[in-house]
Amino acid sequence: MPEPKMKPIWFFVGMILLVIGGIIFLNGIYLLFHPPVIKTVLADMHPDIWWGAIMIIFGGVLFLKTRNQLV
Repeated sequence: MPEPKMKPIWFFVGMILLVIGGIIFLNGIYLLFHPPVIKTVLADMHPDIWWGAIMIIFGGVLFLKTRNQLV
């Protein structure tokens, strides 16, 4: 009987970064069109859009690199 194969941990880390990065990015897009009443110091730089995009890119790289690997 063959031994069951497992996905590497980086596959799941990539999936989590994709999902959380997507949520942060979409929240940033929403706040771009509906700005909050009380603004923070860095609100004009839209860090949620930047960090969401960075997380999506990094998560996508991890996900695509490890999607066909089995350990």
